[in-house]
Amino acid sequence: MDNSTSGSTFFLTGFSTVPELQILVGLVFSMIYLAAVLGNLLIIILTTQDRRLHTPMYFFLKNLSFLDLCLISITVPKSITNSLLNTNTISFSGCVSQVFFFFFLATTEVSLLTVMSYDRYVAICYPLRYEILMSHRACVQMAASCWVSGGLNAILHTAATFSVPICGPHNIHQFFCDVPQLLSLSCSYNIGEIVVIGLSLVLDFCCFVFIDVSYVHIFIAVLNMPSKEGRAKAFSTCLPHLMVVTLFLSSGTFAYLRPLPKSPSTFDLIVSAFYTVVPPTVNPLIYSLRNKDMKMALRRLKAISVL
Repeated sequence: MDNSTSGSTFFLTGFSTVPELQILVGLVFSMIYLAAVLGNLLIIILTTQDRRLHTPMYFFLKNLSFLDLCLISITVPKSITNSLLNTNTISFSGCVSQVFFFFFLATTEVSLLTVMSYDRYVAICYPLRYEILMSHRACVQMAASCWVSGGLNAILHTAATFSVPICGPHNIHQFFCDVPQLLSLSCSYNIGEIVVIGLSLVLDFCCFVFIDVSYVHIFIAVLNMPSKEGRAKAFSTCLPHLMVVTLFLSSGTFAYLRPLPKSPSTFDLIVSAFYTVVPPTVNPLIYSLRNKDMKMALRRLKAISVL
């Protein structure tokens, strides 16, 4: 990394260069960000305060909410600031931070979603052994391994991405420092980051296969349940989880495998929003509004606050 690169400023073109549209995008992002923050904070508070939710499933859900809260805070607030203040700059250190924390949090989330599918698999397919297989110690170890894997992947991506100097105009046709855009600005072919991206996609694919296999076993077990209420509860818990995982991984994979177009398009921005903005915003809705235990915990919290 040369001195000219480390001291440079990047320009985020965002969704529009028209001031009126920039303000509109900033307001929309502000509302989405507020909804995501409030929703994830609510889940963190409920799963912490209510002792009935101190189970492995909600332990991982609390980790997921914290991850989502951090993930959307890495990219959206800077985009909101640029849109409302009619600026489009981000410092080199800010760009490096976005790349590092994005991969740190995104990789951790993929790993955690995989662990959550294993938790549901054990709970439904081996209910009598659930407390043994998903003990508190085992849950902490699995969560810690998710965070460690995220940190290691983030270090590799950040080091490889900025190992090649940046040439030409530092215009990033995104609302945050996305690696495909940064690679297009490199002075030479960044083989190191290409290899790291390939390894990450292979690991993501393995996680996706593991999740799918887990849910195949889950759905087979659910269909054999004699109780309609039990089947409905299992499907309401598992199907939204599978949908979020599919959306998160498919949009991210598409963005990193798709060749960059010669001219920037809004389509690229929309695709990136599907793996940076949508999951952190939708997860609280899925795991709280569709979950009876969370609804009961919210009622109890309201009752305590009234007293």
